[in-house]
Amino acid sequence: MGKALREVIKDITRDHLKLGNQLFGQCLTAVGWVNGTVPELSEDDGIVELSMADVMAGGIVVGAALTGKRPIYLVRYQGFQWFNAPIIANYAGKSKDLWDVPCPIFIRSIGMEGGIGPVGSSSHHGIFYRMPGIKIASPMTPEEYKSVYSEFMSGTDTVYVSEHRLSYSVEDETPSITQDNPDFVLFPFSVTRFEALKVPAATPLKVSVYPQTWINPLRIKESEIENLKASKYGGVVLDNDYPNGIAKQIAYELMHRSGKPVSVLCIDEKTAGFQPHNDNLPPSCEKIVTFLNSLN
Repeated sequence: MGKALREVIKDITRDHLKLGNQLFGQCLTAVGWVNGTVPELSEDDGIVELSMADVMAGGIVVGAALTGKRPIYLVRYQGFQWFNAPIIANYAGKSKDLWDVPCPIFIRSIGMEGGIGPVGSSSHHGIFYRMPGIKIASPMTPEEYKSVYSEFMSGTDTVYVSEHRLSYSVEDETPSITQDNPDFVLFPFSVTRFEALKVPAATPLKVSVYPQTWINPLRIKESEIENLKASKYGGVVLDNDYPNGIAKQIAYELMHRSGKPVSVLCIDEKTAGFQPHNDNLPPSCEKIVTFLNSLN
C-alpha cells in the first residue's frame, strides 16, 4: 500500500513551496489543514492566507503568476469558482495567446456534496471548459495527481485540477474494466468512477468502465473508442457536474468518433439544499444500473 492521495498532495505542495513558489487560499492553516492536504508550514514558507473576498482573490493569484512564479491556488469548495473564475478565465487563460506572456496557475478546486448547500456543493469544472487556454484534469489517485502536476510544471498553461474530498483516502490506482463486445461502456469523470467501477458486478449486463483523468484536452484512448464501437447499446458519460454542458460535449465527441449512441448521467439539474432530502449527489451504482436498464 502506498501513500494516500492527501499525503501525495501535501508532499507535492511542500516541494513546490521549496522552489520559491506560493500557495494561496482561504483558511489554509485552520484546523485540519484542508483535509490534511496542506503541509503545516507558515507564511515565511510561502503559504498566503487570503481574505474571504472570493471575487478579488483570483486577481491576486494572477498577479503572482505574472511575476514569473507558479502559484498554487486552493479553492475549498468548487461552487465558489463562480466568484473566483472571471479574472482567471479572462486573463490567465488568454495571456499567452494574446501577448505571449504565460500565466501558469495550478488551481486546486475541491468538490464535495451532502449537506453542503446550494453554493459550495458538487464539481464545477464546466465553468473553465468554456474558456480556451486552461487545461482541466480530475485526478482521483496518487499517480494521476503526480502526472497532472508534472504536466503543469513542464508547460506554461494554467491547469484547473478538479479534486474531490472522497478521493483523499485513495492509495491505489483504479484500473479500467474491459469486456469483449460489451453491452455498455462507461466513461466516468471525477468522483463518479468509484461507483461506476462497482457496476459490472451489480448487473448481468456486460459493462466496460474507463475512468478518465483529463477533461480538456480530452484524452480518451483509441482502444477505449474501439471497445465503444464494439458495444451493443453504446456508452454513458458520468460526471459530478451538471449534465447540460461538459458531459454532453464529451458525449458528442464520443458519438462522432465511435458512431454509437452515448448518453450522459450526472448530478440532477437542481439546486442542492442542506437537508438529506435536498441533496444533489453524483450517480450511485444503483442509479447507474437503473439508467442502463432504461436504455437497453
